[in-house]
Amino acid sequence: MASRPKSARKPNYSVHPEVAAASEWIEDLPRRTGRSLEEWLALIEQSGPKRHDERADWLRRMHGLNPSAAARLAERAEGKGFEKSDPQAYLEAAPGAVDAMYSGAKEALRPLRDRLIRLAQRLGPDVRICPWEGAVPLFRQHLFARIKAATRSRIDLALAVGDQKAGGRLLAREQAEPEERITHRILIRDPGDIDLELERWLRKAYELDGPDAFDAPAAPAT
Repeated sequence: MASRPKSARKPNYSVHPEVAAASEWIEDLPRRTGRSLEEWLALIEQSGPKRHDERADWLRRMHGLNPSAAARLAERAEGKGFEKSDPQAYLEAAPGAVDAMYSGAKEALRPLRDRLIRLAQRLGPDVRICPWEGAVPLFRQHLFARIKAATRSRIDLALAVGDQKAGGRLLAREQAEPEERITHRILIRDPGDIDLELERWLRKAYELDGPDAFDAPAAPAT
């Protein structure tokens, strides 16, 4: 009897650096502010306003917290934002968050997304796949690529490949690109777009973020 083909390896998501930083921030709250998270939440419940924006403003004005800290605490006081600061909650929510990015009108892009994630997984054991705010960023030491459904018919593979000259399918970054490390992108509309050229540029981005970066061969500008 012929053996069944092995199923594709599912993404092994890693905690996004923002979540890790928020978790460390919570642990450090007593030292920084004199109150633990639980004590801040109790104070907000007992003495603070009821609306999120008013709570955040109250925490800034009355307790001297910076805007980011005030917004985080106001969100937690509403029972939200756990996945943004709790590593375990983040990892539990990650698969559903990625599926939600490719639902409805963008559901047809799921096979392309899955192929790109598998390519990333094959780059090396130190690749970290960290869904965040509507995209799937890829980290090694830093962000080196990001997978995002840009439209209902196109995925953009954003890449951090330094001062490489745009050409062929390698396009310059968009003006609205939020990540400073991102320098270029490749557009993917169908399976044929996930070709050797794309694989080489993705590997180039990975190698440029590694300890052997200066020894990595240049990707072909085809």
